[in-house]
Amino acid sequence: MLKKTKVAVLISGRGSNMEALVRAAKSPACPFEIALVLANKPDAGGLATAAAEGVEALCVDSKPFGKDREAHERAIDAALRERGIEVIALAGYMRILTPFLVDAWEGRMLNIHPSLLPAYPGLDTHARAIAAGEVEAGCTVHLVTAGVDEGPILGQARVPILPDDDDHSLAARVLEQEHRLYADTLATFVTGRLARA
Repeated sequence: MLKKTKVAVLISGRGSNMEALVRAAKSPACPFEIALVLANKPDAGGLATAAAEGVEALCVDSKPFGKDREAHERAIDAALRERGIEVIALAGYMRILTPFLVDAWEGRMLNIHPSLLPAYPGLDTHARAIAAGEVEAGCTVHLVTAGVDEGPILGQARVPILPDDDDHSLAARVLEQEHRLYADTLATFVTGRLARA
């Protein structure tokens, strides 16, 4: 039987990319399982979604930690290790990570970003791409490193920018590609990781 890599998805909101990963993981042929969905906000909508799908949903609330981001991440790290998590997938996790978590999970933490990196790191990617007159946009799955949206690129999907696009219509089309790309790239990544292990 296929040994599935245990993945934790970190979210801050509704978690539509997390949902896509949970759906993909239900396939018997999928090489990963979503063993945990963890949010930094108790009201993150994705927690209820994950629980409804039978996935453990956990909140490690960032508020009680105040400005001590590393202490918050140490609590997250402990929860991940307790559950035997092997790979982290960030999916709309809206916190800048400290070197502690980045270093602890180096080479085992992925993120999805709604632009064709290295173009348009950070926020407001769709509006910036349209304003710059780009003809295409897209999304990128990359390994997480110390620099924001700077890690090695694992996969990309491209979407044409249409003449009547605004940031909302473009975002909706890119999101469809994100859902497919993240699951495919994560599957390829963990398969390669298993081969190296």
